[in-house]
Amino acid sequence: MQHDILINWSPQETRVALVQNGALQEIHMERSLERGMVGNIYSGKVVRVLPGMQSAFIDIGMERSAFLHVADVFTGALPKHTDVNGQHAPVIPIEKQVFEGQSLMVQVIKDPIGSKGARLSTQISIAGRLLVFLPQDNHVGVSQKIPLEEREALRLRLVNLAHSEDEKGGFILRTNGEDASDAQLQEDIDYLRKTWAKVKTASLQMPPTSLLHQDLNLLQRVLRDMVDEFTQTIRIDSQEQHDMLHRFGLEFMPSAVVKLAHYKGERPIFDLFNIDEEIKQALGRKVMLKSGGYLIIDQTEAMTTVDVNTGGFVGARNFEDTVYKTNLEAAGAIARQLRLRNLGGVIVTDFIDMQTQEHQASVLAEFRKHLSRDKVKTTMSPFSALGLVELTRKRTRESLAQLLCEPCAHCQGRGIVNTARTTAYNILREILREARQFSPREFRVLAAPRVIDLLQDEESLHLAGLSEFIGKPISLQAEFGIGDEQFNIVLL
Repeated sequence: MQHDILINWSPQETRVALVQNGALQEIHMERSLERGMVGNIYSGKVVRVLPGMQSAFIDIGMERSAFLHVADVFTGALPKHTDVNGQHAPVIPIEKQVFEGQSLMVQVIKDPIGSKGARLSTQISIAGRLLVFLPQDNHVGVSQKIPLEEREALRLRLVNLAHSEDEKGGFILRTNGEDASDAQLQEDIDYLRKTWAKVKTASLQMPPTSLLHQDLNLLQRVLRDMVDEFTQTIRIDSQEQHDMLHRFGLEFMPSAVVKLAHYKGERPIFDLFNIDEEIKQALGRKVMLKSGGYLIIDQTEAMTTVDVNTGGFVGARNFEDTVYKTNLEAAGAIARQLRLRNLGGVIVTDFIDMQTQEHQASVLAEFRKHLSRDKVKTTMSPFSALGLVELTRKRTRESLAQLLCEPCAHCQGRGIVNTARTTAYNILREILREARQFSPREFRVLAAPRVIDLLQDEESLHLAGLSEFIGKPISLQAEFGIGDEQFNIVLL
């Protein structure tokens, strides 16, 4: 189906919305402070070799020198631990492979953490939309996550497309390239070869410690990964970023440039389709359906559960028709929420129970139709014996909730808190426990205003009885800004 892409850019954050028939389908975000270095390629300079640690420190122009271990030094197409007969061979010591003052092309494989510099490798790889390019190797492979019976046919296809008399280099087909056409694969091959040619040219012209290649930012990935024949327009609200993206597109994705436009409207670009409100709703548990039914979506560490409810929908002729129509609408809404929230892993959907096999088959077919529009690999099973539909969706990045939210400081992510009365009784028990160990002049309770009000009013008799029992006065002090579960008991 045809769609539009809206890009809202600011120096601190880039937001990309994919809109279909006026409804938000996907949201992608990137914050400038959170961009890592992994994938960046540098012209590094060896500043120190440590034979005892079998490693070297490399200056790549950062505040701290980066770290290169002997295991990450590329020595050729054969694995460095195996000889030509398949036997384990000794690793060539790092002092025989690099020397101080040497210039090396290196790639960051792990971001710096704390006082540790970035970790490097001399084996270069450049990721595309469907493929990974290995410029130093001629190996052509397929992701191990693709079923074994499909790998050889895919590998032969890729060999035929990637073979070139003039240009060397190997390729690995990524999982999301399993269903790609020859034209899509060829487009990715051309992009990766052009990128590598630019890296080689920069390595000859730029001095040591220079950045030769930076992994694509979100704006550039829009052209590489999101634009296809169904994309109508790509609108961006920054003239400067529009020009940058236009230059990038002319060089690598000329077919996408004609769809690129600078948005000059007075209203913020995301207001065109109420995007911010859609994002806010996508962070909630409850999703309303047009019919009056609703979904309840709960995301846990192990899985995501989706519960379908009829709610206020009573428009059908009988209850069975009401259930069927609610489930049909829910099938499309759930598929959209999976994309919008970027939910991955195991997802269990509890549709409303249907009595007929015909209705079940129809709902499953509708669900499959909507899931097929998802670019992320998704597999679905039929209804289980308990009436549940289980599916798996590949995790590609953080979910929307993980990206924008953090656990509540009051409930620690549980979504519920103790009642004021529960906290009041916890306080009374804690005072009794403290009185058995210590003998202060007075106990002072610091708690939320609701809890203090309860202790002064409905629970005042219990508080007075406890004070008499322990033989010490108990004073109360309301603390604003703390949760109903939190309290402190001060010994005076």
